[in-house]
Amino acid sequence: MPPESHLNDALLFAAVAVALVLIAVLVRAQQRYHMLAMLVVVAIGVSGLWLYEGHAAAMRTAAAALMAREAALALVAFAVIQIVVPFVFQTLLRRRKIPRIVTEFVVALSLIGYVIYRLYAVGVNLAGLITTSAVVSGALAFSAKETLGNLWGGIAIQLEKTCRIGDWVRLDTITGQVVSIRWRYMAIATINNETMIVPNGMVMQNRITVLGRRGEERTPWRRYVPFEVEFQHAPARVIAEVERSLAHAQIPHVSQTPHPSVACMGFKESGIEYHVAYDLTDASHYWWVDSQIRVHVYAALMRQGLGIPFPRRVLEVRRDERPHIAQREIEHRTAALATIDLFASLTDEERAALARQMTTSAYVADEIVVRAGEPADSLYLLAQGRVDVIAEDARHHRQKLATLRAPAYFGEGGLLLGQPRAATVIAIGDAVCYRLDKKGFDAIIQARPELAEMLAKALAERQAANDATLQALDAESRARQNVGRTKDLMRKIQSFFGIPA
Repeated sequence: MPPESHLNDALLFAAVAVALVLIAVLVRAQQRYHMLAMLVVVAIGVSGLWLYEGHAAAMRTAAAALMAREAALALVAFAVIQIVVPFVFQTLLRRRKIPRIVTEFVVALSLIGYVIYRLYAVGVNLAGLITTSAVVSGALAFSAKETLGNLWGGIAIQLEKTCRIGDWVRLDTITGQVVSIRWRYMAIATINNETMIVPNGMVMQNRITVLGRRGEERTPWRRYVPFEVEFQHAPARVIAEVERSLAHAQIPHVSQTPHPSVACMGFKESGIEYHVAYDLTDASHYWWVDSQIRVHVYAALMRQGLGIPFPRRVLEVRRDERPHIAQREIEHRTAALATIDLFASLTDEERAALARQMTTSAYVADEIVVRAGEPADSLYLLAQGRVDVIAEDARHHRQKLATLRAPAYFGEGGLLLGQPRAATVIAIGDAVCYRLDKKGFDAIIQARPELAEMLAKALAERQAANDATLQALDAESRARQNVGRTKDLMRKIQSFFGIPA
């Protein structure tokens, strides 16, 4: 294309730009000052092309001439695009309130389109360039994933009008006003003169609360201010007095339709908690208005003699009863052991020593205490409640043999002889048992080997009585049977505890 053709085209575009800028100035468009600055850039670009036409032949190389021409054309194109696109979106379509980021996005696409057109115009093979740079382009796209996410997030926020510039929002712990939504981030200004820069991708991925807006309708921002009053004052009176005071208070930026209201929210450690609910018409004053609400609440409470509570803690000092509880438990076990005929031959000191070796076991209804056939080396003393003694045959048919009520004991064969459990014992309701195992009884019987004979005799008498009940034997037969059984049981006890015969 001849040089004068480039200059003519540039002059044509410059004339269009001048006309659009004049219209923007006449209608006082928001972007008119930016357009005037771009008009200066257009003038610089056109001047560059005019100089290029006059001195192109004097340039040493064709490459230098080409670079000078394209630089001047680029200035003109850049400035014209920066004038035309904002004029269309911000002036002609002003009533549609198209987001600024859309204008910037169209400007970027237009500039990319111009670059591609000029590369093609100067003879650059775009197909070869794209093919050879495919891997590089993929790597760049992957590395720019977060940036692209922020870009599309910003476009989505403005197109969907999730947040608008000027909205007051709460994002996590940040409360402030949206002052800018750009390609990469959203800027939120707080009342502390701080501007928080939040990436658009984070805004899209997290919950954001728009304050003072119900859907598309702008409404006052409902605020809650807590306070406490002493317990002795009736909530109904407190609510009435505070509401009456706030209804007559002329606090700026507080809506009077409806008037501020008070609600009882709970009972705290020091007093009753209340919340004042009011509608704030200007969110930028929320800190100051909250303070004014507290000032009027305090004045209302003081006028009516309604006290604000001081922090209270009730400190209860108790004696450590654990040693006494443990001692009483030992005494209970000792008394329970004294009721067992099996240990009637023991001294009080020996029963007290056994009591300290016992453990307390609690059971609930239908819980199995011991199961028939299990290995055993312990005795159970029933201290509270009742238990059923159940026998099972080979077919698992159950038959109740007896019901034991406290005080009673079972499992003596396991303690003295190490025999497997002969029956299953099941709790009837809640029950408490004291458990004594072989280890706890071993020290006493080792110190007094003669106890083996006494225990064998007591155990034989109990077994003989049980057999007599089952077989209906007379007294003489029971005595003969008891003599032989005592000797046999004594040998088994001595063997179980390792006592020399």
